[in-house]
Amino acid sequence: MFEFYVTTDEKNLFQRERSPYSGEANEYQVNVNSKKTYQIIDGWGTSFTDSSAYLIDQCLSEKHQNEIMEAVFDVERGIGLSILRNPMGASDYARYIYSYDDIETDETDEKLIHFSIAHDEESIIPLTKHAMALNPDLKLFASPWSAPGWMKDSRQMIGGKLLPKYYDTYALYFKKVIESYHQHNIDIYAITPQNEPLFLPPHYPGMEMLADEQVTFVAEHLKPLFEKSGIETKIFGYDHNWDRVDYPLELLDKAEAAFDGIAWHWYGGNVINQSRVALFYPDKEIHFTEGSGGEWIPAFEPAFSNLMRTGIEIFRNGAKSMTLWNLALDENNGPTVPGFGKSTCRGLVTVNQRTQEYSFTLDYFGLAHFSKFVRPGAVRIASSSDQNIRSVAFQNTDQSIVVILFNDRENDAQVSVVIDSSTLETINLPAKSAMTIIDTLKNEE
Repeated sequence: MFEFYVTTDEKNLFQRERSPYSGEANEYQVNVNSKKTYQIIDGWGTSFTDSSAYLIDQCLSEKHQNEIMEAVFDVERGIGLSILRNPMGASDYARYIYSYDDIETDETDEKLIHFSIAHDEESIIPLTKHAMALNPDLKLFASPWSAPGWMKDSRQMIGGKLLPKYYDTYALYFKKVIESYHQHNIDIYAITPQNEPLFLPPHYPGMEMLADEQVTFVAEHLKPLFEKSGIETKIFGYDHNWDRVDYPLELLDKAEAAFDGIAWHWYGGNVINQSRVALFYPDKEIHFTEGSGGEWIPAFEPAFSNLMRTGIEIFRNGAKSMTLWNLALDENNGPTVPGFGKSTCRGLVTVNQRTQEYSFTLDYFGLAHFSKFVRPGAVRIASSSDQNIRSVAFQNTDQSIVVILFNDRENDAQVSVVIDSSTLETINLPAKSAMTIIDTLKNEE
């Protein structure tokens, strides 16, 4: 038995299609081979930034909050997201700038006596626990935008870099974050040493960390402390755009054993660089940890098309997970830190602070095509794909097969899908539309 879910335009989003067959001759054939397997999947995700957590926890009724959480994280009633990648301290999407060890100007706190995750205990931790209750398979990633300002040469969380004399202290900072979350019965699955280490934003927290500096910090300070403390949290290096393949290669060339994998963003370069690094280090995990939609691609069709074609290629190039940015932003694409200026990013959910209503964006429905039916533990399997009809396929642990198609043409396409020995009747796939096909017969064999 096959099930079909289709998005054709902004009025027809992730809708079940009971009879997509056209009865016409096929123009394209997509061949799926479950015997040829690739990476095991951790899932799809989003982020509880300070802004997102505030909007959901403090700006909505309990009824609306529960509706959003179920729609995002629940496997049966929602789309079953299974990854959270939360900032360690303030990012650009926060109401104010903060770290977990803020002290007076010109003071230091090398023993981290003033360390506290009290900020996160207000909304981020309760919402994270709520998400985990809805989806027990959920994995939490954590990434800092900056070390506390007193550890840096800039003496603030904006700009600058970590002073080498605080490498041990900053490693201890990570340890205390992991242990503090564990006290709330939340295990942090993975961390990255620095979000976007080659970008120094002028108006919000950021910190330069060159490749050789990240090697030194992780290999000589962070990883040894984790091992000494029995911390099994994974360490993924880089956490930046596809345009700099040299950075992750330098990390692994110099300190392969210290890194469990590489994390990538989509704001520059080509997704094929995920595969280029994997050619040299095939045993290292690949994770896509941040991408955001926004007003720079304003119309529905090009924005949705970008998400679908890029999402497919992210997994065809080895990723185990894909995480979009803010879970929720308001009607002005905020809140953002003071001085940030106009925000153009889009969340999965828009929360109107004035009316206290919410709506789901195209990014939510785009992720649904992947996350609703491909569960953690699934394996990617072979499928033919080209620039006209893009595809990616997975087999779940219950043996069901899921195929995601995207018609990247300007015209409708007649597509035949062959899953091992099962051939579907020709399907009409409208121009710039996405279709998720679930072969539920496989789990009944």
